[in-house]
Amino acid sequence: MPVRYLCLDTSAGATCALWDCEEGVLARGELDSPRAHAEQLSPLIARVIREAGWKGLGEAGITGVAVGTGPAPFTGLRAGLVTARTIAYTLGVDVWGICSLDALARQVLDVLDPSAKIAIVTDARRREVYAATYEAQGPTNVACSWGPEVMTASDLARRLPPHVQVFGAGAHLYRGELEALGEADLRLDAAHLGRLVHARRASGANASEFPTEPLYLRRPDIHGQK
Repeated sequence: MPVRYLCLDTSAGATCALWDCEEGVLARGELDSPRAHAEQLSPLIARVIREAGWKGLGEAGITGVAVGTGPAPFTGLRAGLVTARTIAYTLGVDVWGICSLDALARQVLDVLDPSAKIAIVTDARRREVYAATYEAQGPTNVACSWGPEVMTASDLARRLPPHVQVFGAGAHLYRGELEALGEADLRLDAAHLGRLVHARRASGANASEFPTEPLYLRRPDIHGQK
């Protein structure tokens, strides 16, 4: 039976992919609106499954669910995690939580020298960024050497060691403080979540080591409560 993951991330917009360990990406799709996750995520998943050639989730041969855990703001991230848990429960498969910055790092490292050291920097709003530093761990995994944390771009610039290449939307947003070398519109391809799960599983990890708790890194913006 092939190893096949339904991959979801709602840390910035929403992205979904069906990834197979032998055939690669079977189908993918994305939403740009950060405020439409709950309403549009299920139709997005259904469309991806149809484009891959199946009528429904139960027919697609899914052996696991991989979901991005952020860091990201509260509402959008929660929608993706709840959906991933529900699908995994319904199908009777494991759900794996993967830091969204890990997946972005693997996406970037695929096209760099294997010895590259990088920082992934995304927009955390409130004039802050989410950041973590990485290097490749073989051709399909990554090792995080620091982070993820939330801070101002100026604070991050002071903390980054020399010779670290900086990538991501947060770096471009604050390019006065950070030297961004990647694409300004770097967007997460959810299929990389599946790749990371497969690599970590091959190294002996199990789903219980990768919980689906959200990485908010600060308190949610909920007003009117004590």
